[in-house]
Amino acid sequence: MKLVTRSQWGAPAKSPAADLRAARGVKFHYLGSAYASRSHDKCDEQVRAIRAAHLANKKEGYVDVAYNFLVCEHGHVFEGRGVRKRTGANGNQALNLQDYAVCALLAKKGGGLDEPTDAMLEGLADARQLLRENGAGAWVGGHRDGHNTACPGDALYDWVKRGAPRPGGTPPPPVETKPSTPKPVVDLSKLVAAAKLDPPKRGTPISYYGVKTVETALVGEGLLHRELADGHYGTATKTAYAAWQRSAAGGGFKGADADGIPGKESLTRLGKRRGFTVTA
Repeated sequence: MKLVTRSQWGAPAKSPAADLRAARGVKFHYLGSAYASRSHDKCDEQVRAIRAAHLANKKEGYVDVAYNFLVCEHGHVFEGRGVRKRTGANGNQALNLQDYAVCALLAKKGGGLDEPTDAMLEGLADARQLLRENGAGAWVGGHRDGHNTACPGDALYDWVKRGAPRPGGTPPPPVETKPSTPKPVVDLSKLVAAAKLDPPKRGTPISYYGVKTVETALVGEGLLHRELADGHYGTATKTAYAAWQRSAAGGGFKGADADGIPGKESLTRLGKRRGFTVTA
């Protein structure tokens, strides 16, 4: 691994970001702006500029550069927040608690350097491996998984969907098929009734078992932290479902149509992606 520590690229030696000892996995990002190929001696300038822009963003309130690591076209892995630190890049607090984040110094399509080099892919794989050795699970995805965004761009996301392999490496093993089992059934009317109740306290009886099915699906979409999937349609579940409604996969709803109360179309879309059937 060609690691560039924080001190080496000009940041304080230790990130002030909150600790996150374990996560589901790693999400990959790109810059999403214009970005030109450059010699490696200019890459640290770009990383410093990203950190400065994040610290200046009063709306987001970043305490540091948002990513755990950043990787340049030459395959060097720049230490951002580093290992076992909560990211600020995945879209909201629940998503930041769920996965670490690695950014490729890559432009939007047509904006310059918009295709990852083999060296960059090696560096991205190195960053993922380092995070996996320090608390990250095996899951891998892109920023767009669970958040309504084009990030990390189609070119990089194609690599992510293939399991983020190293260049020239063997493809990931095929998924083992298992005998089919009946799909869970979620009753929309009962789910809506549960969603409209005041959020019950943990440990109280679950109002409708289908809530847990939907929460598990939202966890799979990267919208809800697994610890909050408790079978109660509380504030966190409503917020996560609203994010699903706003997402392209959930229907791209806006305003009052994305209030976190399930509708037939958004719930049916979620069921098709996550293996449950919806009844009225």
